[in-house]
Amino acid sequence: MAPSVTTVDILLRPRWIVPVIPRGVVLEDHCLAITGDSISALLPRQEADRLDAREIIDLPGHALTPGLINCHGHAGMSLLRGFADDLPLMPWLQDHIWPAEKAHVSAQFAADGMELAVAEMARSGTTTFSDQFLFPDTGASTAQRLGMRSQIAFPIWNFATQWANNTDEYISKGLAVRDQFKHSPLVHIAFGPHAPYTVDEKDLARVAILASELDAVVHIHLHETREEVLQAVEQNGERPLDTLHRIGLLGPRAQCVHMTDLGSQDIELLAATGSHVVHCPQSNMKLASGICRVTELMAQGINVALGTDSAASNNDLNMFGEMQAAALLAKVATRDATTLPAADTLAMATINGARAMGLEDQIGSLEPGKQADVIAVDLTGPETQPVYNPLSQLVYSCNGSQVTQSWVAGQAIMRDRELLQIDLDALATRVDDWQQRINATPRG
Repeated sequence: MAPSVTTVDILLRPRWIVPVIPRGVVLEDHCLAITGDSISALLPRQEADRLDAREIIDLPGHALTPGLINCHGHAGMSLLRGFADDLPLMPWLQDHIWPAEKAHVSAQFAADGMELAVAEMARSGTTTFSDQFLFPDTGASTAQRLGMRSQIAFPIWNFATQWANNTDEYISKGLAVRDQFKHSPLVHIAFGPHAPYTVDEKDLARVAILASELDAVVHIHLHETREEVLQAVEQNGERPLDTLHRIGLLGPRAQCVHMTDLGSQDIELLAATGSHVVHCPQSNMKLASGICRVTELMAQGINVALGTDSAASNNDLNMFGEMQAAALLAKVATRDATTLPAADTLAMATINGARAMGLEDQIGSLEPGKQADVIAVDLTGPETQPVYNPLSQLVYSCNGSQVTQSWVAGQAIMRDRELLQIDLDALATRVDDWQQRINATPRG
């Protein structure tokens, strides 16, 4: 666990380390060393004391974990938090969200929404996130400037928006964004066709070909509701998942988001193709979209990651809340209290997300050689005392406010709850201005 290093940049000395790999392990009185952008050692306290460290950070009562990975969201929609609540998916989208976006979305909207989302995510332990929103070039630039790791899925629709007029333009502009950030260590660009009901089959087939040629990820909403699947069967004679398989879009590069309406044949197909599922329990519950069959998916060896969806449908981007919701929903859905234990749930929010993004060799666990994406969680407060099992506390007791420190690629982005790259007062002023403008939007 400790390579032969003698000099390190940062030495973190917590009470516990939860490395995620090996699964379920909790190391007590161990230290984590960072050199440059990577984890250089993970070793017992007495051995770590022999290291020459430029900076030593004592974290009594803290647990170190990998930074959390939010595998699905729409950062710009943070500016629409609470704008339209207590509605089913399609009325929510068609009568409220899309009209508001049509009236207000711009590059500045995307930048401010991204900064608001990054502030929220960073303060609750997320260090990597996936985003699918208009003006992905602006979103990627903002996330990179703020020091967060991101997967930016450039949007593709069959209808015009402020960013592009047609499918050809979405793809052309998206590929230009991919070229712009191809050398960025923090930004990873993916294809983001919205859904089978908003992108024609011929265009989805084109995405499948391009993604295969470029070895790029495809991030798509899929089987989000039973109505969506039934409508596809009525119109096309097959389920959306079968359509995507027929045109070659499923596979190890496919991130299938939501997946609340699944039959046994769907699960078998996902397993056979090596496709990934991104589970968004809180958004799915709030929109009454359905329940993803997580336990059965994982039993078939399918990688299931975790995402919040947008703050407009969740209404937060807090992965601690998402972990708790995922674990409890799985238990009540199966009527089995042993389903989705804490170790598996934390894996969904870390290494499983890394696998879905194709980044499992870089992030998602605390192992020497991996990028130093690390968070420190304070378990000394009354909400998390007494601590019998730190892993259990992380999933069932923490609410995100216990995260005190955060590093991405060895760079601190939060110290003692203070964000180092974001002026929260200035951001609040811009957000308030957007709220006033958006609140005047006619409702459907």
